Amino acid sequence: MAHEHQHQHQHQHQHQHQHGHAAHSHGSDATPNGLPEILDLDAALFAPHLTALTGRIACLAGDDVRNVVDLGSGTGTGTFALLERFPTARVTAVDSSPEMLERLVSAARDRGLGDRVRTLEADAGAGLPGVVDADLVWASASLHHLDDPATALAGIRAALRPGGLLAVAEVDGMPTFLPEDGEPGALERRCRQALDGLHAEQLPHRGADWGSLLAAAGFSVEQERAEPWELRAPLPEGAGRYAFLVFERIRGNLVGRVSPEDLAALDRLIGGGPEDVRHRDDLVVRSIRETWMARRPA
Repeated sequence: MAHEHQHQHQHQHQHQHQHGHAAHSHGSDATPNGLPEILDLDAALFAPHLTALTGRIACLAGDDVRNVVDLGSGTGTGTFALLERFPTARVTAVDSSPEMLERLVSAARDRGLGDRVRTLEADAGAGLPGVVDADLVWASASLHHLDDPATALAGIRAALRPGGLLAVAEVDGMPTFLPEDGEPGALERRCRQALDGLHAEQLPHRGADWGSLLAAAGFSVEQERAEPWELRAPLPEGAGRYAFLVFERIRGNLVGRVSPEDLAALDRLIGGGPEDVRHRDDLVVRSIRETWMARRPA
């Protein structure tokens, strides 16, 4: 989903993680080209989980879904999952990054789906100009970037047809990879705690009670879930690379927020030596995905 995870601070790009949604580190010193690969790996690794989630969406949205919006589309994890789930639908991919939208359009053409995708370069919080009568809006790892959730949700509600569905997916912090027992797990917990502190400063709506916010915006909340998404050995190809990119991305954001010893331990996880996550056989990829399904009343 693109969960995760995903976007540089201050809306450089609206997703997670697709996707998702993977490493929500919001610093300016992160690897600039790492984000698309993180999103794509997240999509590939968790594809069965995303298929199950879009199945739940389809149960609520019904079969006659023609007009879909992917809010904060990133590299298109949600867009492509929804195009597959709803074969007669067209998707409007909304993102504030023209580079991401160009990448998505190119991927859609490569898959023979170019005629079913249109793009809208816009900030999710600034309304959806020209989007009306949507049957479904998918917002994966994008709503927590909003400065003003109430205004944004009002804009989403206006873009939906009466009875239309909003599916919100968020990720509960960075994914974890190391054995929970012992020092590796403790290191990850300290890193997560430090990142949560950073996000509390930069992203005040991270971890918000979206159920209450959706109800206040006039939606009828029909489903709310938190699900562990977990991958264990034998891990799919790309899991080690995914862990490497996540740790590489968060490392710069943790300078001054964790001890020098912890930074050194992180460096060993991405340093190419025996502790490097790309060489380990004890990884378990874990991520908590939270979802809300809410309807605009008919």
